[in-house]
Order: sequence, then C-alpha cells, then structure tokens
Amino acid sequence: MITLFPEVIEAGVSYSIVGRAREWGLVQIRAIQLRDFAEGKHKKTDDEPYGGGAGLVMKPEPIFKAVEFCLSPSPPDPLSHGVGEGESISPLPQRGRGVGGEGKTRIILLEPQGKLYTQATAQEFSEQEHLILICGHYEGVDARVREYLATDVISIGDYVLTGGELPALILIDSVVRLLPGAIHSPESLGQDSYADGLLGYPQYTRPEVFRGMRVPPVLLSGNHGAIARWRRQEQLRLTRALRPDLFAKACLTQEDIQLLCEISAADSDNTRP
Repeated sequence: MITLFPEVIEAGVSYSIVGRAREWGLVQIRAIQLRDFAEGKHKKTDDEPYGGGAGLVMKPEPIFKAVEFCLSPSPPDPLSHGVGEGESISPLPQRGRGVGGEGKTRIILLEPQGKLYTQATAQEFSEQEHLILICGHYEGVDARVREYLATDVISIGDYVLTGGELPALILIDSVVRLLPGAIHSPESLGQDSYADGLLGYPQYTRPEVFRGMRVPPVLLSGNHGAIARWRRQEQLRLTRALRPDLFAKACLTQEDIQLLCEISAADSDNTRP
C-alpha cells in the first residue's frame, strides 16, 4: 500500500476479519509512506499542474520509486531510496508487468477515472500473489502513473473522496475475506450479494416476532427446499426492483423465469381493488 497516510490504512486493517487474517498469516499488509521516496527538505509529493488549473497533482517520481521498492526481492530501507533531482525513470514495460513478472504482481491505482470495482474483480484480485495499491490524493495523480506503471485503474463508485485510502481499505476488505481460511464458514461466501450477479436475500434472526413484525413463516417451516426457493425468489424480486442494471446482466435459469412469473402474478393480485 503506497499512501501519504499509512496510519489510516494500519487502523483499518487491524480489526475483524482482516485483522485476524493478518494474525493467522493468511495475508501480509504493509503501508508504505510515499514521502519516504520524495526528495528535498520538504519531501514534496505534489506540484502544480501543467497547463494551469486549480489544485495540486501528485508527482510521478516518488510513486515510481515506491513501486520499485515494493517489487524488489529484499526491500532496503525506503529512506535510502529517494529520487535525485532531475533523475529519469524508465517506464515499466506493458503497464508495470515487466518488473513484477507476468501475472505475479498487480499494480492498482485507485482514482475516479478507473474501472468500476465489482465482486468479480475482488475475486480476481484474491487469486493474485501480490497487490500494490497506489492511493491518489489532491487533484489526482500524474497521468504517466496510469499510462506506464499501473496494471489496473480502479474506482469504487461515481463519487469523489479526499483520497484513495478509503477505496484501498474497501478493496482490501473485499479481497481478504475471499482468501481460504479467512472466514469460518466459507459456504457463506456463496450467499453474498453479487456472488451470482444478484442481490442477497433478506435475513432474519430471533425473536420470531418483534413489535408485531413477524419472520416469514417459510423460514420457520424446516422445509429446506421451500426455504431455498423463497430465498431465490426474493433475490430475483429485490434485484429487479432495486438494481435493474444488475438484473439486466443476470444469467437466469428456467426456474428463475418461472419464479419471476410467480412474482409478477402475485404483484398483480395485490394491486387489484
């Protein structure tokens, strides 16, 4: 993790599933201070944009050096690896893949212009040996980082945050929970929202009745086939109503289509005077 605020990352990965996964040795997470790779008295990591405009842009030199540090087999002290004034850095071939080795390392830049992050991407990242996350800040990152260094550019949504630290923590959490051994009940992963392209079904627990609100009777029936059918029907109903974009891309079975017909028929009956 390359960031201006490693303390934010460290606080976010020290608890719950991610924290336990670190304790059990399932994952190693290290937050690297970007300023350690900057030169000058003030360790400057940003500068004014060429062409004018508001705000500051993160400089490429410290970011390239920090990534190269992360890729080195035995990383030395980062404080001894600053970039000399005016020193040039050769672009990494094939968007960063040349240094890490094909498929071994993914260099992920987190910024709003990236590809929208999905559960499928989380699954893909969980199968990689090594991820390097670059947290943007200010008005953005020098475009040469995107063009010549990053293997992936990721956005977590269509909104703007102060920096890339929160997106990085979201990515870490979503990836670590997919690692073998990170969750006590691995079968629960298959029931997550988005696991099969649909939203998850409603969940209930005790008490059976709370302030007059009852748990659906089918969940108390003990009929596992009926429960599975109800849950699938609820997934389809909720996804169609709340996330039509997901529903349009879902791969539906003949049974799903039959369940949708039943939902439509029930809705029609409920709207009759």
